[in-house]
Order: sequence, then structure tokens, then C-alpha cells
Amino acid sequence: MSVVVRFAPSPTGFLHIGGARTALFNWLFARHHRGKFLLRIEDTDRVRSTPEAVAAIIDGLDWLGLEWDGDIVHQFERAPRHAEIARQLLAAGHAYNCYCTPAELEAMRHRARAEKRSVRYDGTWRDRDPSEAPTGVAPAIRLKAPQHGSTTIHDLVQGEVTVANTELDDLIILRADGTPTYNLSVVVDDYDMGITHVIRGDDHLNNAFRQKQIYDALGWAVPQFAHVPLIHGPDGAKLSKRHGALGVDSYRELGYLPEALRNYLLRLGWSHGDDEIISTEQAIEWFDIDAVGRAPARFDFAKLDNLNGHYIRAAEDERLVALIAPKLEKLVGKPLTDVELGRVREAMPELKLRPKTLAELAANARFLVAPRPIRLDEKAARLLTPDARRLLVDLIDRLRASEWQPELLEAEIRSFADHKRAKLGSVAQPLRAALTGSLASPGIFVVMKILGRDESLGRIADAAGSAG
Repeated sequence: MSVVVRFAPSPTGFLHIGGARTALFNWLFARHHRGKFLLRIEDTDRVRSTPEAVAAIIDGLDWLGLEWDGDIVHQFERAPRHAEIARQLLAAGHAYNCYCTPAELEAMRHRARAEKRSVRYDGTWRDRDPSEAPTGVAPAIRLKAPQHGSTTIHDLVQGEVTVANTELDDLIILRADGTPTYNLSVVVDDYDMGITHVIRGDDHLNNAFRQKQIYDALGWAVPQFAHVPLIHGPDGAKLSKRHGALGVDSYRELGYLPEALRNYLLRLGWSHGDDEIISTEQAIEWFDIDAVGRAPARFDFAKLDNLNGHYIRAAEDERLVALIAPKLEKLVGKPLTDVELGRVREAMPELKLRPKTLAELAANARFLVAPRPIRLDEKAARLLTPDARRLLVDLIDRLRASEWQPELLEAEIRSFADHKRAKLGSVAQPLRAALTGSLASPGIFVVMKILGRDESLGRIADAAGSAG
């Protein structure tokens, strides 16, 4: 059997982190089994589904590198097919017309709550003679669900799960206005698309029982279900925005690399021994549903940050320059020149060693492209005392005659410190503050080489300008 899976988001908002993991698991399962990964947009909610949300989902999948096979299926466009199947069930006696009014249904629910029964449709029109139908009233079509026994799902993650049929009422499959309902649409689409495995969040497990009953009524083979536990926050509570329940676009904006987010999401609920750093090639080779756990995964920003730091260090310098250039332009409020981009490129091998996100990387690189006079942070400003500024005035004269190579600059500054009977740090730290605006940066002699003679001397003069 050739594996065919699908990711079927509802475009009522961004591609959230749980949806991204579902898409990843489906994509990896398909690639591992050399099958197909299909994309279906479940846009039947015409009020909440927007073109912008569809675009955000597609952009998020593209950014994550989860390419789908074939054309995108839009569920709304298939509504006539869904309605056709509902009427087919009606003609075969597996469904019936229901003429209950909204008021009658509300009264039904009220009685059930008063009698402390589960709220469900009571089958008023299930076995009534069609001749009793009120004139001029459009009926809904309800599935004639089995009333005895039980419905069992053989789930690849949850195991065998059974519910008594008395707990499942006759669900509406076609509304009175002729529009199909979610569970019918999903079944018909999955069948027509040849879906062999339905991998989704376990919040859909209750739907699986109803969907199996539709499959059975139609005589169609039921796909293999795999309901993956949801992602929780580090405190075990339902994932919220404070835990990380953001859209994929937000993680991109925060400065996470797609390969880092893929690696992190892969490890949320799936494992391969003690492996933490898992390449895409390894993930495709190793991934299968049998290694997905039943317990909810816990989102941990610290682990994501550490992974992202690893992937930043492993990334090509040119790629990182291109990724942080827009962030740098936003930080300094102007387009970057070729000279400034060249500085960032030259500094990147050392710049990328410590940051956990691209936002941090851009912030650390800001001094390379900052306009003069550069902004001093609080610690740098405190260090540049009048004595330190006077020291910089004297240093400028020595540096003007120096050759502009790191090892020669270091020798010159060491000689200057000896002449002043000072420790190297008492010269190098004010120099660092003057050149970078902070007390943390790549090696100061390398920084001077990257900035160049004119820019370096100009910055030192700016900082020394208020010396008494």
C-alpha cells in the first residue's frame, strides 16, 4: 500500500505551532514511506476563512520546508460532492430527513441538562413516516447512526479506543440550507484523495468515532488513525501565548531558523534514543508513528533557544548576513551600504558563536553598521570616564602611524599600555567601548581591522571628544 497523508488546516488564523508539528509529522511519515503528502485547506467556514490566513499557512509551510505533493485542495469548492454523498446516504436508508426547528432542538438540550443526561439529539425524526413532514420546511439530513453496541478506533498512537454507540447521536451531515457539515466533508475528501493515514491532534479523537460511522455507512475502507497528544506549556497547562502558542511567522520574526524549529518540533512527542540534534535527512530515515508517545509534550523555549544556537553556528555566513540584514536596517533606521554589509560578512565567523536567535545576532552586529557617533550602552558609558577619554586621545596619535592588521594593532596597544604603566585591559576596554558601544564584542583587534582605519579612528575620536 502506498502511503498518502494530508495536512488539513482551517484558514481562520495563522499556522500555529501545534499545526506546524502536525504538518511536520505528516510530511516526515510520507517521506519516510516514499508516499505522498497532500495539502487541503478546510475553508468551509466562509465567515472566518480569509485569503490572508490561507496565504499565511502556505507561507509558513514554505518557510519550514514542508513541500506538498500535487495541487492544494480547497474543501469549500467540493461542497457539491459532499452534498451528493449525503443524499446518497439518504437514498440508501443510512440517513434521514430531520425537520426539527431550532426551538425544538434547544428544548431537547434543556430537558437533557435538567435530567442530567448527555446532550444529544433524541431521534425525533429517525423513524417517522415522511408523510408527516411539514410543508414548506427544508430538512437537515442526519446520519442514521447505530444505536447499539460500540464503535472502536484502532489508533496508531492511542491504541484501541472504544465508545458506546449510545453516546453518539445522529449527527447532521447536510444542513437545511444545503451546506455539508465538517465530519461528512472530511470523510468524503479523505476518501476521494486516497488518504491512507490520518495523522492529527488528539483533540480530533471524538470526531474519529463519528467519521468511522460515516465510512461504515458508505461501505468505504477506514484510513489508519493516529491521534497525536497536544503540546502543553512547561507547567503542564494547555499551551497559551505565554508558553509559545504563536504563529510560525512569529517564530520567524523572533529569529529562529526553520531547520531549528523543525528539529525542535520533531522532538515534541517523538524520540530516537538520546538524539537531540537531528538533521532533516536523519529525521526522514528514522521517523515513524510507533515512536510517538501518548503523553502531551511540553514546550520549552530554553531548549528551542539552545537548538537554534546550534543551527546558527552551523549556518553559512553568507546566509546569516542575508537573514539579519533587514533586522539591522530596522535597528539603524537606514539601508545598509556594501561597505557595511562587508563588515558584517567579515565578522560573521565570530559573531555567530554565541547568539541563540537571529534577533540576538543582529543586535550583536549592530555596532558594525551603526552611524556615528555610535550609541553607548549603560556599562560602556560608565566606563568612559574623563581619565579613560584622555587615554583615548593619546592612543589616537599612536594608532595613526600603525599598520592596520590585528597582530600589529595588538602590539601597538600593548606598547602603549606599557608606556602608560597600565594593564592592557585598562586600555582595551575603553577602546572596546568607543568602537562598539558596549563591553562585549568579538576580539577588539579583529574589530578594528573590520571597521577599517578611518572608521575606527573616527569612533575613538568621537568617544574621546569630551576629554578634559
